[in-house]
Amino acid sequence: MLEQALVQMLLLLGATVAVVLVFQRLKIPPSLGYLLVGVMLGAHTAGPVVADDNIRVIAEFGIVFLLFTIGLSFSLPQIYALRHTILGLGTAQVALTTAAVGGLAWWLGLPGPAAFMVGAVFAQSSTTIITKQLMEQGESQTRHGRLGTTMSVFQDITAVPFVVVIPVLGVAAAQEVAGALGLALAKALLAFVVVLVSGRLLLRPLFHLVAERRSAELFTLTVLFVSLVSAWTTKTLGLSMAFGAFLAGMVLGDTEFRHQVESTIRPFRDVLLGLFFVSIGMLVEPALIPEIWREALVGAAALLGIKLVLVTLIVRLSGVELQTAFRTGLLLSVGGEFGFALLAIGLEGGVIDSHPAQVVLTSVLFSMILAPFLIRYNQPLAAWLFGRVKRKPVETAPVPHGLEEQGHVVICGFGRTGQTVARFLESEGVAYVALDMDPSIVREARLAGQPVYFGDSADPAMLENVGIERARLLIVSHDDRPAALKTLRHAVQLQPGIPAVVRTRDEGSVAELSAAGASEVIPETLEASMILTSHALQALGVPLHRVTRHLQEQRTSHYQMLRELFRGSLDNIQDPRPAGEQERLHSVVLSEGSPAIGQNLAQLDTERDQVSVTALVRDDHRHRYPEESTQVLADDVLVLLGTQDNLEAVERRLTGADTPSQPE
Repeated sequence: MLEQALVQMLLLLGATVAVVLVFQRLKIPPSLGYLLVGVMLGAHTAGPVVADDNIRVIAEFGIVFLLFTIGLSFSLPQIYALRHTILGLGTAQVALTTAAVGGLAWWLGLPGPAAFMVGAVFAQSSTTIITKQLMEQGESQTRHGRLGTTMSVFQDITAVPFVVVIPVLGVAAAQEVAGALGLALAKALLAFVVVLVSGRLLLRPLFHLVAERRSAELFTLTVLFVSLVSAWTTKTLGLSMAFGAFLAGMVLGDTEFRHQVESTIRPFRDVLLGLFFVSIGMLVEPALIPEIWREALVGAAALLGIKLVLVTLIVRLSGVELQTAFRTGLLLSVGGEFGFALLAIGLEGGVIDSHPAQVVLTSVLFSMILAPFLIRYNQPLAAWLFGRVKRKPVETAPVPHGLEEQGHVVICGFGRTGQTVARFLESEGVAYVALDMDPSIVREARLAGQPVYFGDSADPAMLENVGIERARLLIVSHDDRPAALKTLRHAVQLQPGIPAVVRTRDEGSVAELSAAGASEVIPETLEASMILTSHALQALGVPLHRVTRHLQEQRTSHYQMLRELFRGSLDNIQDPRPAGEQERLHSVVLSEGSPAIGQNLAQLDTERDQVSVTALVRDDHRHRYPEESTQVLADDVLVLLGTQDNLEAVERRLTGADTPSQPE
């Protein structure tokens, strides 16, 4: 039994990896790949079959985590702030689409509950496809792009009431529908109050307590526990688990832990949501397609046409020009993944029969296959229908202050250095977002009204959450070198070429951090030496312009002079490089009989051993960086800079000795 389950799991994972890999290379949404895997491994096609009972149980948690993530993005204050714009447009679109499609389905003979559910399924749009395609086209910040994206996300929120209502419709078929719906809505209100009140009282203190332990494992376990406890609470009340997860996410979305929670839950959500789409694919009966393809095509055409007309009218009536309204309508006309979730809930609750469900499912699939093309060519289609309009300044919806802002600065680490940088940015009116793993700092900073969030900046999901793709500068102000390297590598992947200023303790990490993508590396100890030198020179009466020139020369040469150090056996200079890779100064005395006597510095060819001559001492006079034409005399002292092994090799060659002398 165990061996059979293992074989089925390997078959499922292998097929999923292969299909999704191909779909991603072809730039096709992975959700369609998961659906294809479900069709291939389902009971309705020839070939190997994977038992879907366990998959459906596990896949349900994909919807739970999806709603939890959506809740994180929409806290109560945000929803209230959007009440006059997107809330009105989104509500009108969902309500009118549900009514129009549901009325048409009822007129064609479907029972009332099933017709309502079909309308709800058709009202959803694919946020995944819309956002991905717009980003690839560079239209995510246009007016139609922002309207389409925001309204599609709002549709995901409106799915929550449908999740509550649809299961009731099947039970209420032979009872009083109004009474059953009233009871369901009363339970939903009770769940809302319970989760909201308990969440506000318990969740923030709980996450502060967990965050203080600084354990990624404990934080992950806490996130899973909170989301599933909330899901269990609503399930106990006879409602959907997804509804409880949404409420918990909404409570956490108003805290400083929002982004870290989202990045923690994302891997579980993505994997389980993929399984959910596989389970939906298993519902598809390819043998029925020859029988229902005409109905499915008509359904897809109705879905696209009705939503296109309704969204265009709604957006146009809100004061947006016709061409932009039409382009927004094209984006939202496609079907969405959440429609599959509602369809699965309806099938499980007996709201809709198998045959019409297959027609609806295939219609949505057809529309999603067409979606990338409709979105890609939305501008040519609009221009063809309405003619080209005069170019106006780029139209963008008002960008709310905060994480959606363009050209902001991302500060990783909000300790003394990060806070100092933030104050200067604030004084210049430059927007910034900061991340820190110290919950006490985050709590105090947020109370002071600063945009600081609890999160690990070495996590690529966290960098995405704070808009690294739209940032104009990255500042790593902490001194954790491994974390800084990870942060830089992920940041460069998400936004190639982003300027990055990085703090490090000593010069040993400069080359490694620069190779990882840092445009400027500020060694802490070397800069402290520079400041001390600056004050000392000014105290001695050296003109300010000469002091400034000296400092600038050292920064331009990557602190060459400051790296020339004699290191003793008890050296406390912090350098993370292995001892054999650390550069040091070493003085070599050229006694009578040395092979180097009579040659000039160029003939010594120390550069081939990656060793440079930084000074020559003759008759107690020190000459910095002597000319290469300088001839070496007996009793000269050469001051060399290089690694230990290279210095030993050069010393043996210059002195002719078999054993090098001990370095100073």
